[in-house]
Amino acid sequence: MKRLIIISATLALLAIASCRFGNKEEGKEHNQRIVCIAKQYTEIIFALGAQQDIVGVDISSTYPPDAKKLTTVGYHRALSVEGILAAKPTLILHDNNIGPEQVVKQLTDLQIPMKVFGKYNSDIAGTDSLIREIGQYFHKEQRADSLCKALDADMTQALEQAKQFADTQKVLVIHYGQASNVYLVMTRKSTAAKMIEWAGGKMAVDDEKGMKQLSAEVIAASDPDVILLTDFGYDKLGSNEKIKELPGVAGTKAAKNNRIYRVEEHDLVYIGPRTGRNVLELQKLIHKDAPAK
Repeated sequence: MKRLIIISATLALLAIASCRFGNKEEGKEHNQRIVCIAKQYTEIIFALGAQQDIVGVDISSTYPPDAKKLTTVGYHRALSVEGILAAKPTLILHDNNIGPEQVVKQLTDLQIPMKVFGKYNSDIAGTDSLIREIGQYFHKEQRADSLCKALDADMTQALEQAKQFADTQKVLVIHYGQASNVYLVMTRKSTAAKMIEWAGGKMAVDDEKGMKQLSAEVIAASDPDVILLTDFGYDKLGSNEKIKELPGVAGTKAAKNNRIYRVEEHDLVYIGPRTGRNVLELQKLIHKDAPAK
C-alpha cells in the first residue's frame, strides 16, 4: 500500500511537470525531461552537444564526467519505478537492456513515452549508424557527421599502426580485482577484445560469455604479456606493487616485466565516439617495448 501511495504521488508530480513544458530547473530550460538508461546513448548524446534535456541516467553512465553529476536512477538491470519517476521524465531512452521485467511493465502501463534507437552491429560501422540516428533525432546531424568522420579517421590510423608490430601481445583484462581468489575478467567474446585486436593484441582468455569468473590458477596459466585492470579494481588496490602480490598474478610475464596498467572501464565495454582514440591509447600501453618489424 505504501509503495502504491508513493507511485501515485510521484505520478501526480510527473503530470504537473509534463504540463509545464519548458519548465526551469536550476535556471536551465528543458523542452523535455529525458532519462537515459544506456551508457552508450549517454556518451553519444553528450558528444553531440544534445544533453540539455537529460535529467537522469543509469548508474553505469559514467562518461563524460558531467554525466555523473546528473540524478542516477539505478543500475539498468535492477531499476525501480520510484527511482525513475523521481526524475519526473517526459521521455525514457533505453537500449532494450533494462530490467527487471516487472518494472518495465509498470513503466509501460504508466504510459511514459519510451524510445529505443535502432539495433546495429557492435562495430565501427554500426556505431556510425547509431551516432547518425541519434544525431538526427536531436537535430544534430552536422555534429554527428563530424563525430563519425573523426571516429573513422582514428580507426584507420590505429589499424595501420597495428601492422608494424611483429608480436601479438597477449592481454588479460581484469574487470574487478581479486575477491576470495576469484577474478572477473573480460574474454575474447567481449567488446574489449575487439579493441585489443584492433590495437594489435589478443585476449588471454576465451569463453562463450563476454565476462568470466576465473580462479587464481587459471589467471596464472593464461600468463599474459600485459594486464589491464579497470579503474574500480586498480583504485581499490592502489598500486602496481599491490596488484603484483595478488594470487595468480605474481608469476605472470606482465607482473615480472611491470606491464600492469590502469584503464577506465567505460572505455572498454561499448563502442562510441572515442573508440578510435581509445584504441590508439591501448596500442601505446600494450606495445610498450614490443619488438617492431
